[in-house]
Amino acid sequence: MTEDLIATALSTATDTKAIVHGRGVVDRTGDVFAEQFPGRRGIVVADGNTWDLAGEAVTASLRAAGIDLDEPYVFPGVPTLYAGYENVELIREHLRGTDAVACSIGAGTLNDIVKLASGELERPYMNVCTAASMDGYAAFGSSITKDGFKITRNCPAPTALVADLDLMATAPQRLTATGFGDLVEKVPAGADWIVSDILGVEPVDEYVWGLVQGPLRESLSRPADLATSDPDALAGLAEGLLMSGLAMQAHQSSRPASGAGHQFSHTWEMEGHGLDWEPPLSHGFKVGLGTVAICALFEVALTKDVPGINIDALVTAWPSREEMEARVRAMHTAERAAPLVEPAVEQTLKKYLEPEELRARLELVVEQWPTIVSRCREQLVPAAEAREMLRAVGAVYHPEQIDIDMERFRLTYYRAQTIRSRYTILDLLLEVGLLEECVEELFGPDGYWARDDAR
Repeated sequence: MTEDLIATALSTATDTKAIVHGRGVVDRTGDVFAEQFPGRRGIVVADGNTWDLAGEAVTASLRAAGIDLDEPYVFPGVPTLYAGYENVELIREHLRGTDAVACSIGAGTLNDIVKLASGELERPYMNVCTAASMDGYAAFGSSITKDGFKITRNCPAPTALVADLDLMATAPQRLTATGFGDLVEKVPAGADWIVSDILGVEPVDEYVWGLVQGPLRESLSRPADLATSDPDALAGLAEGLLMSGLAMQAHQSSRPASGAGHQFSHTWEMEGHGLDWEPPLSHGFKVGLGTVAICALFEVALTKDVPGINIDALVTAWPSREEMEARVRAMHTAERAAPLVEPAVEQTLKKYLEPEELRARLELVVEQWPTIVSRCREQLVPAAEAREMLRAVGAVYHPEQIDIDMERFRLTYYRAQTIRSRYTILDLLLEVGLLEECVEELFGPDGYWARDDAR
């Protein structure tokens, strides 16, 4: 990661003031804490695994910098810590009894838990990164499950991060693979944002776009080397993940880094899929599979004769608000989907268009379709290429790898559209009346998911 790149991103970050990155930098943790929180007490928060990995080194660095420390708060290492609100409450109430600033040691789950707990107390915190496993280190907001529904809850990003590449390289390789899965979705997520921008739904912020998309292709360029924990390849992956988080912080939204591929993952997470595994099925593995799914959908969608749609017929057939709600409820009838129903209805109705609004949208789609096709093709990679990258890094690229049968996977294309108000290719295809046609083509005899080379 270049100093100029990180300095530029930090100059517009709302919360994060310092990122120390490189090999062997964990011993700088205390200096960073002292600089960012002068005169404050500290408390190290970890789980059993991350404490064993770096607890002593972090504590020694803090003490060497003259930081007064509370006793560390260490969650059990087994079972794997879950990003549930009940764990946020545990650490929040512990922190409430002290004025200490938390220095967490961990990756996605522990960082998100401490981030939200500190945010609810209106208290800053910092994190020592232990794996290149996700893009949320520097992100605004915390992805936490409460009452069965996983959303990004508002809270400030960390004031400081220490990313020691040597430390991150010692993480289990599956964590690097899951980080790659999280990062590769930025490719189709970019196409989703392009569509949204062209249709006037949510304009692209060129500065924020550059923070994510600028280093993205280079960060994804060495999946086979990442499988062997090559330090240079790991540095590139870490750069992409950190820049993605800083982009979300600058935008105060996950839009720069999360599209329809993430909605596949969120759907399965809210259905509880893989949460009882040990270790639990990772977010990045599901996101990687969602990436392949959406890249394949784009490939089909961009071949369609959208300018030839019958706008009058589509407007006439468009469901009323009440009918749309009924459609969503009927889509989430399985017992595992019960927590999704009410939030999915709420999210779907937030983006509902009245018939005349739909007409205006469809007229714009017809007018802009050549531009949509051209710009999205320039942004995207083929589904087969995304699959091969994920295969090379050791990540998930087919639903059978995570015990999701093909019928449930097919239905996820429809269910994922309902769980977020964010506009994506799923919404565009629903509006132009081609979602079912495109999805069924993917699963037909000659479709992507029917071919042997998809496995």
